[in-house]
Amino acid sequence: MPELVFFSGTMDCGKSTLALQIEHNRSARGLQGMIFTRDDRAGAGKLSSRLGLVTDAVEAADGFDFYAYLVAHLSQGNRADYVIVDEAQFLAPEQIDQLARIVDDLELDVFAFGITTDFRSKLFPGSQRLVELADRVEVLQVEALCWCGARATHNARTIGGQMVVEGAQVVVGDVNQSPDEIGYEVLCRRHHRRRMTAASARAGALSPDVLPVDALTPGSAFNGSTVRS
Repeated sequence: MPELVFFSGTMDCGKSTLALQIEHNRSARGLQGMIFTRDDRAGAGKLSSRLGLVTDAVEAADGFDFYAYLVAHLSQGNRADYVIVDEAQFLAPEQIDQLARIVDDLELDVFAFGITTDFRSKLFPGSQRLVELADRVEVLQVEALCWCGARATHNARTIGGQMVVEGAQVVVGDVNQSPDEIGYEVLCRRHHRRRMTAASARAGALSPDVLPVDALTPGSAFNGSTVRS
């Protein structure tokens, strides 16, 4: 039976790479797919991976009707065996409903890829609707890592390397932006809660200690007592 499958994860965990891999595997077996994306880092009408892979796609802007597009495509004698949708978190809930209708009425597999939560740890409307409607939700197994080495579970928006928690939900950026630009960074929950990015952690490490380490040598006085080894 055809399925609506939602592949989710943080930024930098290989969602777009997997989308391209699925396209490669299926097209190598003679199947033809329709690829859609929204606000890709490579520009309009592109599906790209940070590994450097890129392919053409249909840009799904505001108001785009996936179901009507597929019906028109098939009615003109064209072929479509499956559908791939990248950056699905940016879609409106009604567009996710259209993807589910493609599965149910046109009997095509739909593979949607997206980030679950935004930089404030709030669900994207598109991702929320996918969780509600998908036949399967797959959390990607390639773990993105926080700067501390722990598994990254949250996306952070940064300006000048400092985490921000206010602003529009959708601002296109990447994890490799220059420090002066709006960028994104993946963090573990602990450091997202503390708003501690890699840049702020480095700055903290370079700050002078309030109490120098060499002040606590064996035998030295501290608050009227003696520190002993």
